[in-house]
Amino acid sequence: MDRFLSIEAFVRVAQTQSFAEAARQLRVSKSVVTTRVQQLEEMLGGSLLHRTTRAVRLSEMGQAFFRDCQELVNRTNEIVDQMREARGLPAGLLRVHALTGFVLGHLARQLAEFQERYPEIQLDLFVSDAVIDPVKQGFDVALQIFPPVSEELVSRRLFPVRRVFCATPDYLKRHGTPKHPNDLYGHRLGLYSGYPTRDRWVFHPRDQAALQIELKPALMSNSVHLLREYACEQAGIVCLLTLVAGESIARGHLKVVLGDYALSSFWLSAVYPRTLRGAYKLRLFIEGLAAAFSVGEPPWDRALIDKRLINPDLLEG
Repeated sequence: MDRFLSIEAFVRVAQTQSFAEAARQLRVSKSVVTTRVQQLEEMLGGSLLHRTTRAVRLSEMGQAFFRDCQELVNRTNEIVDQMREARGLPAGLLRVHALTGFVLGHLARQLAEFQERYPEIQLDLFVSDAVIDPVKQGFDVALQIFPPVSEELVSRRLFPVRRVFCATPDYLKRHGTPKHPNDLYGHRLGLYSGYPTRDRWVFHPRDQAALQIELKPALMSNSVHLLREYACEQAGIVCLLTLVAGESIARGHLKVVLGDYALSSFWLSAVYPRTLRGAYKLRLFIEGLAAAFSVGEPPWDRALIDKRLINPDLLEG
């Protein structure tokens, strides 16, 4: 039995709560992961994991063993990274979780350039709109808007994320264009379910006091792309990230409404485990993103700001 491989398999299963996902991340079969964990349990003389058909969770013994094992695996990988850094040879697997709208619209070019520069680094990219904890779910870094608060995580801001209400010109022609936030009550609304305050909305009119209202959507979804398509089908007015809707707005497919009433903005951040703070390949990846997106306004916002379609001020939520 290779002790380190068995410990690494156990750590990955504990992080992901799944033998199948651990196998995918380690690039081995599920049976190999199962065997490695079983060998470790036999050596220790007890069960590290409770297994059911629906879930995998740590036993009392496993909980005591997990933290030290996780530190061992992370520290070993960090030492390997440091040796490769000294030789100028970054390599290995980098597990990335990223927001759908960022990946589909803007990240592909940066990934291609990164791999051209560092061909020995393998990227395992998982895309969704969910907010995740990279420590618990086994990722090296998560690119997301609402990072969980944890002492185990480090967060680095990359760029601001703005929101706008928008609809198709045809919809607004048929149903009227809202001039005041209260006018939204007369429209079918599509809202993203992941916002921290999805029922209470604060609008900031230019040079006036903020206005707070409650909105009841006709459609609520955790998919920003479904909401964009909902708007493009002339179904109603939708609140979208400019990250997702910027191109549709610039091309005239969607039109910003209530442009004089700014919504609070957020930040897309790179969130990663504190134990990986010195990891060479992770640092290279984050610095590459910062160089591409953290200087000036994000490219999808520049044209909208120039046309005064969105408020350039950052009103942080």
